[in-house]
Amino acid sequence: MTSYRLPPSVDILGSFFPIWIFCLVAGLLLTLVIRLLLVRARLDAEIGPRVIVYPSMVALFACTFWLVCFR
Repeated sequence: MTSYRLPPSVDILGSFFPIWIFCLVAGLLLTLVIRLLLVRARLDAEIGPRVIVYPSMVALFACTFWLVCFR
């Protein structure tokens, strides 16, 4: 008999949402905050290819949020 492991989810008003959605949203919000800080400090122009840097930051923050909060 095999046991199935369900992915972690959160119950919000009777609907179950996967945890990875919240981790992704947290990663996006943290990246936006970092970008605003970089623009305010005028360091945004010094960053390499933004199309690689910002999605990488989202992935880094989302995975870190997952590890800190749900593992």
